[in-house]
This record gives sequence, C-alpha cells and structure tokens, in this order.
Amino acid sequence: MSQLAETNATLNFFSDFTKIEANVNAISIKLNQLNYLIGKEDMASAIRDLWNENKNVFSVLDILIAVRTADKKKVIDRNGNIRLIEDFFKTPEGVVEYIESTGLKRVFQNKQITNLVDYVFGIETGLDSNARKNRSGHIMENRIETLFRSNNIPFRREVYSSEFAEMSCLGEDLKRFDFVVETPRKTYLIEVNFYSGGGSKLNEVARSYSELAPKINQFPHFEFVWITDGIGWKSAQSKLEEAFYAIPSIYNLTTVTDFITRLQIK
Repeated sequence: MSQLAETNATLNFFSDFTKIEANVNAISIKLNQLNYLIGKEDMASAIRDLWNENKNVFSVLDILIAVRTADKKKVIDRNGNIRLIEDFFKTPEGVVEYIESTGLKRVFQNKQITNLVDYVFGIETGLDSNARKNRSGHIMENRIETLFRSNNIPFRREVYSSEFAEMSCLGEDLKRFDFVVETPRKTYLIEVNFYSGGGSKLNEVARSYSELAPKINQFPHFEFVWITDGIGWKSAQSKLEEAFYAIPSIYNLTTVTDFITRLQIK
C-alpha cells in the first residue's frame, strides 16, 4: 500500500484539445449562423427569420446548455409534457420555448456571449473533463506498453478471449484483455488500471477479477495478471487484500519489474 502512486496524470491529461477542436469544427458553420440571434430584441421574430433561412441550424442548440442530443435527455415543457430536448428543435415555436425557458434568450439579448463558436469551445472543454477517468486508464496502459517495449517484451493489446479455445470457460460474454504476452511456457492475460480516487468501482473490479483469475489459472499454460496502482485503493484496501488470495499475480508500477523479469527468464 505504501508504494501506491498518488497520480499518473501529466499536464495533457486534463483536456484533449484535439478532440475538442474536432467537435467544435463539426458544427462551427451552424454556430456561426446562430450568431445572428445575438443582440436581437425581438427574439421570436429573429428565430422565425433564421428558421425560414435554414432550420437545420437549430439542431445544435443542445450543446449551448452542455447537453448532447445523443444522450436523449428528457425535460418537462411549458404544458407539463415530457419531451426529448431535441424535439424542441423541430418547430420554430419549439425553438422559441427552448431559447426562452433555458435562459439563453437573456444571455443572447444582453450579449453575454459574443461568439457561439468560442462559447462552445469552452463548453466542450468542460464536457471533456468527463473523459478524464478513461484517460487515466489509457495513460496507465501506455505506461505498461512503454515498459514492455523498453524491455523487449513482445505483446498484443486489446485481445479478445475468443482467440483462445480454453477461455470458453469465461462464458458467452467476450472478454477483452488489455494486454496478452505469449511465451513458450505460458500465455499471460493482463488487465491494467489506475485509480486516483475511491468509489464502488474499485470493489466491483476487485471482485470481478477475483472470480476471473481462478477460471483462467486452471489451465497450466495460461495465467491472469493484474497490474494496478493509485491511491484510490486506500479506500478499498480490504477488497484488494481479498483479491491477493485469489489472484497470485498482482503488481503495481513499483513491482511490475518483477513480472517483467519473469517474462525475460527463458
């Protein structure tokens, strides 16, 4: 437990500006057309004028309140009906209600936003913070990949259990392993993760891998390996301790060198 890393984040962890830029560019033409509404006193009339010019521009209104249409969010309209947010964009009356009820009308009229492209860039940056949990895992995977490469360990990434007939023991659901290392003696099926914070996810992962490992390790030429780190485990120490009884091969970033040494022994 004393070896657990506090973080694995570098400065590029917090925002993926390449993805953010791509998301904004995909709708920038529509956003520029919606700029027509900024500063308009008669908002309803301006909306109808823009609708007659190009009604498709309103399809991106959801992002202005930090919601994505794909999320299929539902709300209660003025009449007490439950509707999908995207349904408001199908008529000019719906757009008027959306602009007014969300508070965007006042923001537009007061010119608190001067350019919707810049505004949405900021929203996308905020929404991208939701992806940080996944990025933490990817950073950990990349770090293990770097260690394997620097030590000349042949490996494959993201390998499905269906490649190995013996892994039918895992049931009908396909399992994708982060890494697979195949040696003349044994095939190692490897899961990698990092948790800088606690939560129920850690208990779930420890339990899941504790059930998975014995099924794999029953075959002499297969071994399940779990490489994990992060101070998040301090909140789930008992679950991690339980996992040690079921999973012989658990490593962190400090001890993973022991695993690499095992792989290098001919």
